[in-house]
Amino acid sequence: MTGPLTKFFCVSWMSVVGIIQEVCILLQVRWSVLSVHAVIYTSLAVIKTLYAHGKRKTKKLRDGDEQEEATDDIFFDEAFHIVKSFILLGTKNTVESLQAFTNSHIPAPPWTAVAPVRIPLQSCNQAADLLIQWFGPEDLKRVVGGEKWWQIRGLDGIDAEWIAEKSHLRPSSVHIDAGRKYSEEEKLVMSMEQLETTMLYIHGGGYYWGSINTHRYQIIKYAHKIRGRAFSVNYRKAPQYPWPCPLHDVLAAYLYLIQPPPDAAHKPIHPSKIVFAGDSAGGGLCLTMLTVLRDLGQPLPAGAVLISPWVDLTHSFPSIHTNTATDIIPPHGFMNKPSVLWPMDPIKEGGRVARVHSDPLLKPCHADTPDADNNVTRDVPQVPPTDTGKHGDSTLVGSKQETSSSSALTVPQEKASLFGGKCNPAGRGHGRRRNQNKNPSNTMPIDELVVNNGHGASSDSIPDLDDINFWQPNPPKVLMKNPRDVPLELRSQIQHYATTEQSLPVVYLAGDGEVLRDEIIYMAHKAADPAKYPVREGVIRDGLRQRENVHKFSTPTKVHLQVYDGTFTPLHLRPFVKIKAPGMCHVLTVFTFTTSADYAYHSIAEFAKRVTQCSAEQLDRNPFPALQRTPEPDVPENSLGDLSGDTLMICERVDIHGQVRSMESKEDIAALQLRPSEIGIIKEETLFKWLEGQEEWDRRFKYRATKVMKNRKTFEAKADSMIKNARLRGLLLAKEDNFVQRPVVGRSNVAHGAIQEDRRWGPLDLVDERPPPTAIAGRRDTGEALALLKKNIYHTAPVTHKTIPRSVSEQQVHTGMRYIHGMRMWQFIVSSSYFGRKVAAKAADDTRRVENALMETEDKAASTVKSAAVIGN
Repeated sequence: MTGPLTKFFCVSWMSVVGIIQEVCILLQVRWSVLSVHAVIYTSLAVIKTLYAHGKRKTKKLRDGDEQEEATDDIFFDEAFHIVKSFILLGTKNTVESLQAFTNSHIPAPPWTAVAPVRIPLQSCNQAADLLIQWFGPEDLKRVVGGEKWWQIRGLDGIDAEWIAEKSHLRPSSVHIDAGRKYSEEEKLVMSMEQLETTMLYIHGGGYYWGSINTHRYQIIKYAHKIRGRAFSVNYRKAPQYPWPCPLHDVLAAYLYLIQPPPDAAHKPIHPSKIVFAGDSAGGGLCLTMLTVLRDLGQPLPAGAVLISPWVDLTHSFPSIHTNTATDIIPPHGFMNKPSVLWPMDPIKEGGRVARVHSDPLLKPCHADTPDADNNVTRDVPQVPPTDTGKHGDSTLVGSKQETSSSSALTVPQEKASLFGGKCNPAGRGHGRRRNQNKNPSNTMPIDELVVNNGHGASSDSIPDLDDINFWQPNPPKVLMKNPRDVPLELRSQIQHYATTEQSLPVVYLAGDGEVLRDEIIYMAHKAADPAKYPVREGVIRDGLRQRENVHKFSTPTKVHLQVYDGTFTPLHLRPFVKIKAPGMCHVLTVFTFTTSADYAYHSIAEFAKRVTQCSAEQLDRNPFPALQRTPEPDVPENSLGDLSGDTLMICERVDIHGQVRSMESKEDIAALQLRPSEIGIIKEETLFKWLEGQEEWDRRFKYRATKVMKNRKTFEAKADSMIKNARLRGLLLAKEDNFVQRPVVGRSNVAHGAIQEDRRWGPLDLVDERPPPTAIAGRRDTGEALALLKKNIYHTAPVTHKTIPRSVSEQQVHTGMRYIHGMRMWQFIVSSSYFGRKVAAKAADDTRRVENALMETEDKAASTVKSAAVIGN
């Protein structure tokens, strides 16, 4: 008995190791960066899943259950839980460690051609000019917080890379300019020129982690499928670089493709040959970038593919609660171990949520200003009107039936999104609010917030649904589950400008089991029929750009929606199956080995090739390729797509075997039954889902939070000292023309660094700006902020700096003191004695002789090259 058991456990452990290794490859994680903790953590998840899998399969066999599920495949079941455990483990570490972990360089496989490049500051400035024009002066000041802080970066551009399959390249077609020297990477990029289709891929990661390394294998597969080239970009991440920093970077990447600088290795790519693609946060960035380009009349790409796009930062749809168990997203969202970087308030006295305290009509950037506390309103319950016939709606707003989809409004002070708070998309308005007595506002823990305070009023005093100033206040309030409760107030404003009406075809992909499923389905239908799914009135009231666009852009978008199930039901059982098993999870393309993911890659590639290679007439009729569909009984052929009039929308469901069938009618989709006033507003249930997890993290890391606050003070003192010392060593800003410079003994006029003409701003230029609290451009209390400050002072300064002082390690100090020590004795011997003068003269002669020899060598090399060129001609 011992032998079989030993063999079983050995085989099981080998399977565990193999599965972990395979998933590490899928996630682009190197074994060298995996800690022992991570290995143990995932190994336990594998063993637990193996046991649960066997138990579940045994029950299905015993019950004669013929319905297939994705998790019936042991490999997918293990991979799903390993990925989920990896992401959950990330929440137990600091943001910095998670970002470093997911940005570790991974070598590409030998059959691929990967050429790293850096998008220059010139392209970044072009993108910044477009964004400044798009925002306009009012929103730049009120929402963004200025036009300077989000242009500040540490690198001299943006890291990116070209990807293609080596077998698709034609090196012989590369035209080499004899007067220019090319690096191997440049030659590689030039050999990709003949590839017709180009995919600009924007990776996901909750807007604050992930990189081109975590997604490289997926992008390689896209390049293989489209027989073209892909371009991926390592955009800046929150919380160090919050919105609109990532939007700025991806827009610069697109401009780099279509309007490359003179020294770029690639030729300008026509927009009609480019397809945008992105997953999760990357999908949201693609959609926002398309909106900016559309609004400004810039050339649009041929099409876009949005894989599980995240654009509703308020999580206002039902699936955010119903699909938690079937998705890889942590149950309480993305939280992290406290560090000097995040969260902004690791210690929050009295709790993180408060009862209504401010004037609902305050502007977003003024919600936390001193004057805001002079506009305190009384506690007002949010009770719906008694006229239930208003808007043809008989269900009370915020009632139990609509708990998961009723309106709601924003996020806690340090969370710009409940489930990905690092994105912090608003401008200011994030600081701690205080009352007139300078005490913290009346925040309270979750167990007290859920109790009605009894200050309710009669429903007769509550405005009807047409009063958007009450139901959709600004700054927002949370619409309570109990309609007579006083609403809760959170302290930052969510702004997201992306709309879905585009003049190009768009493919949407969603997993039926992911938490973002409902918003993706709604978004796709809204794009195809904007008149039926209008924008919420409060958004139009508060957004200048939305107000301009509401009537300007109303043409339906051509949409292909694919929702991936996690099941396969035989045809003879479909009429009898009432309970549907869980669907596929968030960004199903991560699981490249599954049949359904392979179908997703195939459909994306066919779409990309069609929109970049077919004629305009063909695309105008139908931009989507004809893919294999499964015939169904009693289903008309045209039910797969609405081809009437100017509308084209194909809605499909894909099972685990890649078989496609039509989606159910719109009336049967819960997400499409929500009123516009319920979209983009946080609900009480969503708030408490986040708050429960955040309070657990506050308790778990209580002592670390105290240490974080002390460390921040240390960094602030270092920053002050750095700036003071830089001033003493000659730092002078361009705006300080009348600045009286302090005398510096022996200061050299030769700078070690450089003032870069294309670097517009630095951290010392933000006197009139209001960057978000997490932005390191405006911070002095983190190590990254100090590194950015030092780089902009001593190494790569912006044009706003007149001088670059020498750092302490570089500057020679010539003291005026007359005391004797070893170095001074050596200085006297070298400069004053007869022996010293002879040595100096001989050294000068040797230097001249070496210089002359080098010049002769260069002349001979040049003449040899010239002779070879003449013979060749």
